[in-house]
Amino acid sequence: MISNIVTMGGVKSLKDIDVTGKRVLIRVDFNVPMDAQFNISDDSRIRAALPTINYCIDHNACSITLVSHLGRPKGGYDERYTLRHIQKRLERLLQKKVEFIDDFEASKEEIASCSLERVFLLENIRFYAGEKKNDPEFCKQLAELCDVYVNDAFGTSHRKDASTYGIADFVETKVAGFLMMREIEAFTKALEKPIRPIALVVGGSKISSKITLLTSVMQKIDKLLIGGAMSNTFLQALGYEMKASLVEVDYVDVAKKVLEEAKANNVKVYLPVDVVITDSIENPIDVRVTPVQDVLEGFHAVDIGPATLKLFSEAIELSNTIIWNGPMGIYEISQFSKGTYKLATVIAESYAYSIVGGGDTADAVERAGEKEKFSFISTGGGASLELLEGKVLPGFEKLDRN
Repeated sequence: MISNIVTMGGVKSLKDIDVTGKRVLIRVDFNVPMDAQFNISDDSRIRAALPTINYCIDHNACSITLVSHLGRPKGGYDERYTLRHIQKRLERLLQKKVEFIDDFEASKEEIASCSLERVFLLENIRFYAGEKKNDPEFCKQLAELCDVYVNDAFGTSHRKDASTYGIADFVETKVAGFLMMREIEAFTKALEKPIRPIALVVGGSKISSKITLLTSVMQKIDKLLIGGAMSNTFLQALGYEMKASLVEVDYVDVAKKVLEEAKANNVKVYLPVDVVITDSIENPIDVRVTPVQDVLEGFHAVDIGPATLKLFSEAIELSNTIIWNGPMGIYEISQFSKGTYKLATVIAESYAYSIVGGGDTADAVERAGEKEKFSFISTGGGASLELLEGKVLPGFEKLDRN
């Protein structure tokens, strides 16, 4: 795992090249949440790309083309996912005019010409079938727009798409943007040269999505704190009856093996000792706290309880590096959010080097009002998970190396 992180950290960054007079194409991640009226509710990912974009502007790149996806359109144009919804916010943040391109194939000559200080924003790249297929001809068409390719979309760096992977085969100069480098540096600090003890806090709904993570990092961590619905499967493996709670029955034996491996590696495992349970997740009437051995028939475990929070807090306060991936309960529902939000505060108030692994966890930290107190919040959920699992992310594979 460590060698792979070092490998990715050895790619060239934007500062290692000269972009003056060059046509630069930047793969950014503008996949931001919006409401029904297309108002952006969180522009963190757009802001995260600004240093890379502004560097190219300040260093006189002759044109800058921004490529991103938004959502998961099902083939072709979809009003819900057009990047026109992003254009005005981007202009406001850059304090610069951004030219929107509906169809880059039809405007290829204009984009490819060298026009100092022009910034283009292409339409959602996933509207094109060639993107997800990593079609070589489509990759080549994208590459013709630039002299320099910059990948700054960490959130999609685990995908072998045309704009994050295949395009690099057709561009002579290809480097990482500042966000990509910050992500690698943050995880390298936590995993390669950590200040021990290291605590890995995992949550979320399913153990099946985090098996590789749990087995990969076991020799690198000192403590493993498991919450969320995935802890139900571990508790069931220990003989507790979780009643109507979400349990992945097919993974009970896997959970047992994870616990055995933790013991073999002297990793201290912390599981819930009490949980918040409810008679209904959609329309809760009866919500109460109970020990894990006393979950009522027909009830669902939906959050960690106060005793568990205290147990987890003590483990966190005695840790110097904390990596968190996955909420402790159904935090989107206020009645079931206390465990996640209070844990966010505990980690934020600690003196440890703390990393949040993107996705739902980053959203929960934001809602808890603790975002600014964490050492680093990753912009990629799946990408950060695969990074922790020890994989080389495709987005780094084909970039130039120092």
